[in-house]
Amino acid sequence: MTKSFKNKNSASTARGNDRKRPGELAGCDPNLIERLLSVLETEIIPLTQDGVRQGNKIFGAAMLKKADLSTVIVGTNHETENPLWHGEIYTINQYYEMVNRDESQRVDPKDILFFSTHEPCTLCSSAIAWAGYDNFYYLFSHEDSRDAFKIGHDLKILKAVFKHDPGGYARQNDYWTAFSVVDLINNCDAPSKTQFLKRVERIKQIYDDMSDIYQTHKGEAKNIPLK
Repeated sequence: MTKSFKNKNSASTARGNDRKRPGELAGCDPNLIERLLSVLETEIIPLTQDGVRQGNKIFGAAMLKKADLSTVIVGTNHETENPLWHGEIYTINQYYEMVNRDESQRVDPKDILFFSTHEPCTLCSSAIAWAGYDNFYYLFSHEDSRDAFKIGHDLKILKAVFKHDPGGYARQNDYWTAFSVVDLINNCDAPSKTQFLKRVERIKQIYDDMSDIYQTHKGEAKNIPLK
C-alpha cells in the first residue's frame, strides 16, 4: 500500500519540504486514487444527492480499511436533523451505531482511511482527531467550498476563531495527516494525471448541480444556522 497512509512526524524532514502539503510529498498511488474516486462516485454521491433534495449540504465522507480499501461505512450531511451532523460527524456517528449493534463490524481506528469529499472544517477535523483516526483524504479544498460551492464558513471560522488564513492549519500534526487527492493526482505521470483530472472535472459538475439545488432551497432549512 502507499506510504501516504503513514503519519510522518520525523524531525529529519528536509527544510525545503516544510511548506509543502503532505499530498505533494506522498507520490502517486493510482490504485488508491482510483478507489477514492470510485467510492465518491458510486457510494457517497447517491447518498448526497438524496440528502441535498432534503435540504442538506453537499458534504459527505467514507471510512475505508487501509489494508484493502474496502468500505466500512459511508455517510453524508444531515444538518436538517441537527446542525452538528456534518458529513464527517454523521459518518462517525453512524459507524458507532453500527458497531454498538454488531461488535464484529469494529475496526481499529489506526486501520481506517478517512475520506472526506471536501476538506474538513474545524469541527470535523477535531472529530477525526478525537475518534483516533490518523489521517484524512479530501477531494475539494476549503477554497473550493467557498468559491465554487458558496459555503465559506470553514474559512471564516478558521480565521475568526483560530486566526489562521487559508491553508494555515497544520496538515501534519501529532493527531493526523491530511492529504489532498488532487495533490496525489498531480504526482502521477502525465497520462494518468490527465485521466484522473478529467474524472475529477466530471465529479465537480455533479457537485455543481447539487450545490445549485442546495443554494436554491437553503432558506427553507430550519435547523441550519450557518447556511
